[in-house]
Amino acid sequence: KVPRWDLTKFKNVDLRIGSEMKSVGEVMSIGRNFEEALQKALRMTGIGAPGLSSDDSLCGADRDKIRDSLAKPTDRRIFMIYRALAEGWSVDRIHRITRIDKWFLHKIAGVLELEKELRDRKKGSSGSGGGLSPELLARAKKYGFSDERIGAFRGMGEMEVRSLREEYRIRPVVKQIDTLAAEYPAKTNYLYMTYAGAGPGSGASHDTAPAGRGVMVLGSGAYRIGSSVEFDWCCVNAVQTVRALGRYSIMVNCNPETVSTDYDMCDRLYFEELSLERVLDIYELERPDGIMLSMGGQIPNNLATRLYSAGVLIYGTRPQSIDMAEDRNKFSALLDRLGIEQPEWKELTDLAAAKDFAAQAGYPVLIRPSYVLSGAAMNVAWNDESLEVFLRAAADVSDEHPVVISKFIENSKEIEIDAVASRGTVLFDAITEHVENAGVHSGDATVVLPAQRLYIETIRKIRKISSEIARALDITGPFNIQFLAQRNKVRVIECNLRASRSFPFCSKISRVNMIEMAARAMLDEAPQKAPSSALDLEWVGVKAAQFSYARLHGADPVSGVEMASTGEVGCIGSDLNDAFLKALLSVGYRMPKKRILLSTGPIEDKLNFLDSARKLTAMGFELVASRGTAKFLSSNGVAVKTLNWPLESREPNIAGFIKRGEIDLVINIPKNNRETELKNDYIIRRMAIDFDIPLFTNIRVAKQFIDALSYEKDKGLEIKAWEDYGAANVW
Repeated sequence: KVPRWDLTKFKNVDLRIGSEMKSVGEVMSIGRNFEEALQKALRMTGIGAPGLSSDDSLCGADRDKIRDSLAKPTDRRIFMIYRALAEGWSVDRIHRITRIDKWFLHKIAGVLELEKELRDRKKGSSGSGGGLSPELLARAKKYGFSDERIGAFRGMGEMEVRSLREEYRIRPVVKQIDTLAAEYPAKTNYLYMTYAGAGPGSGASHDTAPAGRGVMVLGSGAYRIGSSVEFDWCCVNAVQTVRALGRYSIMVNCNPETVSTDYDMCDRLYFEELSLERVLDIYELERPDGIMLSMGGQIPNNLATRLYSAGVLIYGTRPQSIDMAEDRNKFSALLDRLGIEQPEWKELTDLAAAKDFAAQAGYPVLIRPSYVLSGAAMNVAWNDESLEVFLRAAADVSDEHPVVISKFIENSKEIEIDAVASRGTVLFDAITEHVENAGVHSGDATVVLPAQRLYIETIRKIRKISSEIARALDITGPFNIQFLAQRNKVRVIECNLRASRSFPFCSKISRVNMIEMAARAMLDEAPQKAPSSALDLEWVGVKAAQFSYARLHGADPVSGVEMASTGEVGCIGSDLNDAFLKALLSVGYRMPKKRILLSTGPIEDKLNFLDSARKLTAMGFELVASRGTAKFLSSNGVAVKTLNWPLESREPNIAGFIKRGEIDLVINIPKNNRETELKNDYIIRRMAIDFDIPLFTNIRVAKQFIDALSYEKDKGLEIKAWEDYGAANVW
């Protein structure tokens, strides 16, 4: 079992791991030896590791820091052990520094020795196959090396190595997990693949016969920032629908925390990695009727084109359409052909072209890689310097796919539609609005369903555009489209032809199981009865993000276009204020009792917050503020006490008030990226987290919270079971 960390997403974060948990998920791999299981597990984490590796992308380029990296554990220490061995360090020397049991270190050293053999072109037989002998290839597979990695060592493509394995008859065998500790013969549906005993003339056999039928569902892999239990909910509901329709079900996933990896959830469970190699191994052995890959998030979706090229039957939307939606350049070109508005864009070819576009369109601009989840390497550039930095990060993440630069439109509302279609016709849609303005990733945003503050014309345009895109891409199954809206002008940001992280939320609020509907459409079954949309509900749902900054020491708790939250809640209420306050209390906010600290950033945010400040004083709260905010509020008739900045030694001081527990709530709105980030602002935000004080860094969320506080003082919170909301209108 290997943890998944996402520490690199956070600015200023302490990368060291220790007695306090920092991981956001985990994977579990099963093999017949340590080397095989370890290399499989490291690939499963989805951080780009091909197994054990000393590549600079995993270890960094500075080879002088090996000792420090071994002595002070970080999320990348196992790769630094491998690098140290590659640099000639002995097992004894590494053991003295790390205190890791020598048995493990010797096993890792054995993997490195085999890697050296694989890299040596003189080894193995001459002739075809890159000089790779059957004996060496079989040994490499038993040690957990992937086809892709072996190919990289020998100058071959992944499919070339696969063909060579077939020629040598080196195939993995399917084994059951023995749930009875060998006391009795076990017959389980709990399976894994291994190369132990595999190879020419080995006589190794499978523990089970191929199913030869059914629907194969690909899971979501490790929980991570951007992909958590929401995609597992989608997979489980898809499998349940498959079984309810009388079809045989095969589940593939590698996350021990999920419901989809419970043995009784499906007819056959493979605890395996979600790679092209392994999915093809299972597909070719089991021969199911087809694969469902739009339920598990981005990892299975990324396999669509290559699986299709390998002859796999994929249920639902065609892989060509998936590629058109995922490829930023192709999708933007499609919108232009359809006459659908989008932010001004251009495919990047080099830095000079990017700077030319930014000069023409004007900063800020958004850097958007293709085929990514949770906004990975997506950034807003405010000048030429930040543009260069962000372009390098985007190229590292999406080196095989195009990166697009587009105009970032400030002060616009972000809206999403989650929908299900059948052969290009939309069957059901749920339109949600973000409380925050565009610029906060949808996974971190506070989301409202049904939308409460949209013009009817905006809703009409969103539904019309969604129908046009569904027809153009001939969508069958789940999809999600994100929009920008400004005074009824609607632009499309992106489209995902898969279930999105908000599908469970929308299904539970609307009381329509959108995944069941999507699975039925993909299998050509009649959908269940449902309304056409989730617009006309008698209740309101709010989804709020859960952050883990208290465990991420040093990280700056500010949301942006790359996702940072590690979980979420959904709450229902009779109106927006009721549902909103329940959601924020559920993720850890507390009702302030006496004193609130304000530092409201740019002048436009100060003006925007003025009415909210007056509401706070009317409710009896004492306001304290940084110098600029206090001066602005005082000049507008709001009673407020001025505090000095944390870096100033004079009292009264913001840092002193926070340390003494004299602040109940902090509202700190950061300056945008056009200005150098003020260290004082960072200190205030970080101290709020470290001293467990509720913190708001978004002006629109702070204003909505104050409105909800006022509502609660007048009416209280409504406590009602989910089943009691609209019980007469269950579909």
